[in-house]
Order: sequence, then C-alpha cells, then structure tokens
Amino acid sequence: MRAAGRRRAELRREKRQLDGAQLRRAVLSAAALSSFLTSFMGASVVISLPAIGRDFDLNAVLLGWVATAYLLAAGMFLVPFGRFADIHGRKRVFTVGIAINTLASIALAGSTSPAMMIALRFVQGIGAAMIFGTSMAMLISVYPADERGKVLGISVTAVYLGLSLGPLVGGFLTHHLGWRSVFLSHVPLAAAVLYLILRRLKGEWAEAKGERFDLAGAIIYMIAVALFMNGLARLPSTPGIAMTAAGLAGLAVFAAWELRTPDPLLDIGLFRRNTVFAFSNLAALINYSATFAVGFLLSLYLQYIGKLTAQSAGLVLLWQPVVQALFSPFAGRLSDRIQPRIVTSIGMGLTVAGLLLLGFVGWTTSLTYVVACLVLLGLSFALFSSPNTNAVMSSVERHHYGLAAAILGSMRLTGQLLSMAIAMLIFSLYGLDRAQITPASYPVLLATVRMAFLIFAGLCLAGVFASLARGKLGRKAWRAVEG
Repeated sequence: MRAAGRRRAELRREKRQLDGAQLRRAVLSAAALSSFLTSFMGASVVISLPAIGRDFDLNAVLLGWVATAYLLAAGMFLVPFGRFADIHGRKRVFTVGIAINTLASIALAGSTSPAMMIALRFVQGIGAAMIFGTSMAMLISVYPADERGKVLGISVTAVYLGLSLGPLVGGFLTHHLGWRSVFLSHVPLAAAVLYLILRRLKGEWAEAKGERFDLAGAIIYMIAVALFMNGLARLPSTPGIAMTAAGLAGLAVFAAWELRTPDPLLDIGLFRRNTVFAFSNLAALINYSATFAVGFLLSLYLQYIGKLTAQSAGLVLLWQPVVQALFSPFAGRLSDRIQPRIVTSIGMGLTVAGLLLLGFVGWTTSLTYVVACLVLLGLSFALFSSPNTNAVMSSVERHHYGLAAAILGSMRLTGQLLSMAIAMLIFSLYGLDRAQITPASYPVLLATVRMAFLIFAGLCLAGVFASLARGKLGRKAWRAVEG
C-alpha cells in the first residue's frame, strides 16, 4: 500500500512537472511571437509610408503622424496597463492587446482617410502597450531565476528578427500588392498568438490582485507623457520646447501625487530604494537615446555621401539587427551565469567604440568599414539588451513584474524619441532643417553626421557608468525575488 501511495505521489509530481514545462513553452512561444509581431509591424509599416503618403496625398507632417501616433499611444498607456495587469491579470490584458492589434490591422487595411488611419494607429498603439506591459512579465513569472536570461535572450532575438524581416517583407508587399497588404500580413501572426493564449495558456498571473488601481494618477501620467513625447517630437521649435517643459512639470506633479496616495500607480520607492532597478532603467534610457538614430543617420550617409540606392542602403543596415538576433540568446544565457551589470557594461563599452568609429566616416570610407561598425554595434546591443532586461525584472518582487516591464518599455520609447530629437537639434544647429539636401550641402551633412555620432558616443560613455553603478544582483537576491 505504501509503495502504491508513493508511486501515485510520484506520478502526480511528474504530471505537475510536465504541465509546468508545457506551460513555460507555451508562454515562451506566445511572448516570442508577440515580440516578433510588434517589431515586424513597426518596421514593415515604416517602409510603406511613402506609398501611403502618395495614396492619401499627405504632407510630411501628417505622414509623420502615421508613425508618431502609434509611439505616442504606447508611451501613454504602457505604465497604466502594466499596473492594471498586475492587479487584474496579465494574460487577460495581453489577450485583449493582441485582439486590439489584430482588429486595428484589419481596419487599417481598409482606411479611407488620413484621419481614420492616424486614429487607428493610435488604437493600435494602445494594443501594443497592453502587449509590452505583460508579455515579458508573464515570461518572467513562469521561468526560474537561473533561466530568465536565456528566455529573455530568445524574446529579444524575436524582436530583432522582426526588425530585420520587416523592411524586406514590407517593401516586397508594398511593391507587389500595395501598402494595405502590409497591415493584413500581421493578422495570421496575431491569430497564432491568440490560439496559443486561448488553447495552451492555463491559469492567470495577478500577484497584486485586490489592490486599488490609481485612476487619477493614470490620468495625470498619460497627460504628462503625451505633452512630453509630443514636445520631444517637435524639438527644437518653440512649441516643442514649451510642450516638453509642460510634460516635465506634469511628471513632477505625478510624482508628488504618487508619494501621497496609498495605492500608487507607480511606486516611486522602486527608484529610491532599489539601486539595481533605478540604474538599469537609466542605462536603458541612455542606450536607446544614444543609438536609435544611428539607422537614420547612416541611411542619409549611405544614400547621399555613399551614393547607394535605398534598397542597397537597407541591406547594409541589416547587418546590425541580424548580428544582434544571432548573439542575443548567448548574451541572455551569459547573464544567468555572470552579473548582468558586467555583461551590459561591456555591451555599452562596445557601443561607445562602434559610435566613435562611425564618427570618422568620410567621403571615401569603404562599405566594409561601415559594415564592421554595424557588426560591432549589433554585438554590443545584444550584450546590453537582454541582460539589462534580466537585471530589471530580477530586481523587483513578483507583484511588480508588469509595472517593471512597462517602465522599461517606457524607457525604450522615450529614449527613441530623445535620440531623434538630439539628431534633429544637431541638424538644426548646422542649418539642415531649412532646405532640401542637395549636393551643395553634402559637406555640411557629412559634418553633421560625424558630430551626431561623436555626441552619441559621449552620451553612451555616461551610460557605461550608469550601468556599473547599478550595484550587484546576487543569486540570493534572485532566489528572494523568485520566492
């Protein structure tokens, strides 16, 4: 009888382990597919913007809003939805986000006016915020601490595969089937994610269940972020400066409110008492601020100075995301064995080197030199991205996973906007914002591109110190977080 009882207990334990392994694989598949979907969607839509502009006769400002509306909505809603998911269920919010993205993509394919397209892109950004604030949190929730870096590396690889394939597939579809087919191409991927969620993901993750959602704080935060991000996009104009300042003032009001309310949307104490969390997010902000505009600057350099076609320039630029996709799983696994701050700091240091090398491009620089710089940057981004995410997510308690993922996503979006704002400010100082770029202005363009790369290298050097200053996250801390 005792032997039979022990056998039944062993069978139940084996079944739980099998069910747990199947659940982890399903969550990893859903997270990786959603990461690929959102990055592929962004990259493929950008390549179709000229065709959209021709169809709707859009000026540069309105065409820019087709891209900006998505980023604006994602930035506004990321933190509120991250906290909402911690309270009401991450799987539920993630599922609704995928559904919103799917329906918005179908509706975008049938857009009949610029206003309709911009409004739907805003809605799509809301769906993206629901995905960004939950997919990473669910992944961390089901995997043990010593496997987090590995699975985060796989998720980051999916992101950069999407960024790599997006322009190629988007360009092909736009050329042969029209820009509406680009939006429809997202639907099968989204349907696959929905299938995984509804059929394979059992249970729910809501460690902050029962806590109050700070609606007033969410409203203050969204207004402040909308002003700040709009202002960044308009710099260095006077309205841009005014809106950026108003946004910063709004964020100060938000911080004051959060310190007084008993159930804050964002626990400010996370930044004050958690050095790893604070400096890891700061490092992410600096890294994206110093690197996001690199593709934009190199695209101008390769096409105007290097005299490449848009297609050829795009193929050259592919080296960076492809290398990052190849090395991200390795970097993630490395951060399971070595302190994440060491791996990320090495990555930031290599980024400084890559940006400095790009600061010396000239009229006769070979493509081999540019490709080598992009390979170095791809390796450096891989060493930084997934280990830094590992550090952020491993530094907080389980009931803060959704919020932590949302804050890290906000750092990424803000950094991307800051990077473009810095590039546009440099262009303005060199007088390239007042006229079309012509062969006569190529010497000024080259000087501007060089200066931008050197400034970004200096900014990233500061990021190395922020990365090192985060402190040590030991195995005991990981175990405590997991428990």
